[in-house]
Amino acid sequence: MKMISFAEFGGPEVLRLVDAEEPHVGPGQVRIAVRAAGVNPVDWRLREGQVLGAHPIELPAGVGLDAAGVVDEVGEGVGGVEVGDFVFGEGTSTYAEFAVLSAWARMPAGLTFEEAAGYPSVVETAVRVLREAGVAAGQTLLVSGAAGGVGTAVLQLARVRGIRTIGTAGAANQDYLRGMGAAATTYGAGWVERVRDLGRVDAALDLAGSGVLGELVELTGDPAKVISIADLAAPKFGVRFSGVAGSVRDALVEAVDLISRGEFRIPVEKAYPLADAATAHVDSQAGHSRGRRVLIV
Repeated sequence: MKMISFAEFGGPEVLRLVDAEEPHVGPGQVRIAVRAAGVNPVDWRLREGQVLGAHPIELPAGVGLDAAGVVDEVGEGVGGVEVGDFVFGEGTSTYAEFAVLSAWARMPAGLTFEEAAGYPSVVETAVRVLREAGVAAGQTLLVSGAAGGVGTAVLQLARVRGIRTIGTAGAANQDYLRGMGAAATTYGAGWVERVRDLGRVDAALDLAGSGVLGELVELTGDPAKVISIADLAAPKFGVRFSGVAGSVRDALVEAVDLISRGEFRIPVEKAYPLADAATAHVDSQAGHSRGRRVLIV
């Protein structure tokens, strides 16, 4: 099969489309013929050699955690899914023609493979950081870098939970944030004052790693009320860095329910051929996205 792999840490140029042996299921797993794979920041962080304890790397390594496709192998002890089912979920080395998933859900009607591939890690992260932020219905959550995949999920999940949100993003994404119920403002000079004008902030999320942790602590008044998924310097500010995943399966169950009710959707900003994984990484690292980037297999 074809897959994306890297044999050394470095920039996007280390990614190669290679021939590899097909993976096979173990107990509690399913294998899919991949139709699309999600591109996540963790993918290029690992490719660069950043030390992320939850994702140890042994070279040469495959790339990717998220995928959507058609089940073609079912492991021992797995129930509720059959060969031929359309599923989306999380596994390993998903930038490939075949991938093994350890957590998955059936794709809801109306969701394409391209859309579905962008959900698993993003939805799990959004559910997790909302829980860790400790915000309740009626309180206000500031989301820094709100237009990307995780931000898109957070704003919608917060709205369902009755949490008011303030989102920061580029000028082109202000209406996008407002469409998901957020009070929106741009980043850049004066952004702290603009946020204050929008009201009190009870907790804050740093989703972009753009060097704003000091300001987020200032706005909330307490580093314990700030969570970052993107800035490894978080502990220097007394801020919690959230990098250890919770239950992808539970998060997908919630997402499927909300998608089926028309209350949740994460758009695909751009889809790339599998061979263009390096370009997808360059674009992902540049930020300023709206929704998700995915690879078509």
